[in-house]
Amino acid sequence: MYVNKLNQLFRPERVLYYREASEEDIALIGGGKKPGSAQACGGCFGAYDQTGIFFLKGYDKPVTGVEYRMDDKRIRYPETEHTVLGAAFFYSIEIDGEIEISREAITKFFTELGRDNEAVRLFTELSVSEESGIIGVFAGGMGRKLRILYEGRVDVDRSEGIIMDDMESLDRSLLYRMAFSDPITGHHNWNHLVPFLEMPMHKGIRDYAFAHFDIKAFRVINEFFGHNVANSVLCRVVKAMEEADFIYTSARCHNDNFAMLIKDMPQEEMLEKLKAFFDGLSRLDEDPDYRIYYRCGLVPMQRSMLLGNRVADAGKFAQAMGTKLGETEITVYTDEIHEDIMWSNYIKAYVDTAIAKDEFTVFLQPKIDAVSGKLVGSEALIRWRYKGEELLPPSRFIPFFEKDNTVGKIDDIVLKKVCEALAEWKKEGRALCPVSVNLSRKQLYDRTLTEDLLRIVDSYGTDHSLIDFELTESAGYEDAEHMIRVLNELRESGFEVSMDDFGTGYSSLSLLTEMPLDTLKIDKSFVDKIGIAGEEENDIIVLKHIITLAKELGIRCLAEGAESREQVDRLVELGCNIIQGYYYSRPIPIAEFEKKYL
Repeated sequence: MYVNKLNQLFRPERVLYYREASEEDIALIGGGKKPGSAQACGGCFGAYDQTGIFFLKGYDKPVTGVEYRMDDKRIRYPETEHTVLGAAFFYSIEIDGEIEISREAITKFFTELGRDNEAVRLFTELSVSEESGIIGVFAGGMGRKLRILYEGRVDVDRSEGIIMDDMESLDRSLLYRMAFSDPITGHHNWNHLVPFLEMPMHKGIRDYAFAHFDIKAFRVINEFFGHNVANSVLCRVVKAMEEADFIYTSARCHNDNFAMLIKDMPQEEMLEKLKAFFDGLSRLDEDPDYRIYYRCGLVPMQRSMLLGNRVADAGKFAQAMGTKLGETEITVYTDEIHEDIMWSNYIKAYVDTAIAKDEFTVFLQPKIDAVSGKLVGSEALIRWRYKGEELLPPSRFIPFFEKDNTVGKIDDIVLKKVCEALAEWKKEGRALCPVSVNLSRKQLYDRTLTEDLLRIVDSYGTDHSLIDFELTESAGYEDAEHMIRVLNELRESGFEVSMDDFGTGYSSLSLLTEMPLDTLKIDKSFVDKIGIAGEEENDIIVLKHIITLAKELGIRCLAEGAESREQVDRLVELGCNIIQGYYYSRPIPIAEFEKKYL
């Protein structure tokens, strides 16, 4: 059974609206699904959580319920039984496996976990008693994952002595300032903010949202205008946080990063306040023509309460998703982002096991000469037979692996399986055509890339001309000179080189003339606009010129994503004969590809 400790949570005094749980409700929760009862409204404003199964003290049967904040006139509370729950701390854990949904089974499971699990023992200030608290069980967002809340009680209050306004009550005020104040702005630092997240009730905070933000291109201000101007920008941000009436407390975390606990309110209102806040800080006093932009991650109240002391990680993750230039971005941390984080952390830890169990498999999609109808090549596409059962498409794992060097392991697996298939086909006397495999951006910056690829290909005795390395244009490349040097090395070694998704990324025409390419793959977004009713003349002009440009540069042109006869005919008419798309075939397993095309 896979167990993941989440964190310590605090729930303020609140009201639980509930009704007796049906067997269907319990079965759905046990299967990792949300119950479809009339109370399934945990995502609405004012709710602390989604609908779950609760085991209450003094109540024999389990109930289906939703926790709401108390006495808020903006909330339409359900018309059902309810009870007030006092403020309490909880352990929150996630499990992926079989467990009986009953008070006794969960109490036993959690108590045993508390004794044996090192992660849970880190919460030394909490002790769990079988008699204390309530148990809540909630369906997770992926597969059979369940989340369990179990109430504990506080034995050691290590935060109470930190949340105070009177610094003179400490004997060593200088030490206090060094520990909890920022030396540049004189404002609070992150150490000051932590206990507010852990024990908000000591400042009368019942509900809060969390925001983490930074200043875009702050280095430019530092280097162009100087440190004094840059520091004055930081101080103006601090002043604005201190004066804002919707901010409980705030901190300068490090460099140009700040964090705020803000009053909860409907999301649209919260976004409007934050936008106005950043707009008021968008001008540089020393040069009013210079615009300052911000990047902010916002964690709404409900998710903040669920994340507890991990809320900062969520805010930073959402903040990092702001990548646009020349504008302020506020990214809201959603359930989908949360699930992506949980899933990403898990599969990155599991990937080596998946490789050892040979769970990754290769599918091939043919490339067809539309005039002759003959096979001229294929593209290798990875699939993951997750735990030997569910077949995951690349979108469920490649984007997460691209954030670190894990994607290189996946690319190597594809290359090895392609070379293995080519060696087998050669042995059987089948006709051989080039197979394209992906070359990730991170691999390009590996100093031994060419040697590593040659070692893999040569170990199978594969003719280099049968391997076509594809680069994705939309990824972008920081060091064009290095990229061109690597591509030249690959071509000199006898490999073919293609650019995938042409027209969607950042390549300039001048760069295209320098890149040593054999094939230019026109992105599906262009193909989708032709061979249909209402076809636009401008789309045809752009596509025709891409094809003409490729030919005049001596580069083979291939269109991907064709799904109809009309699109194929239009592409041939425009001068592009090599087609890849569902019209001819979806990506299929290697064995099926052999039977159909070789």
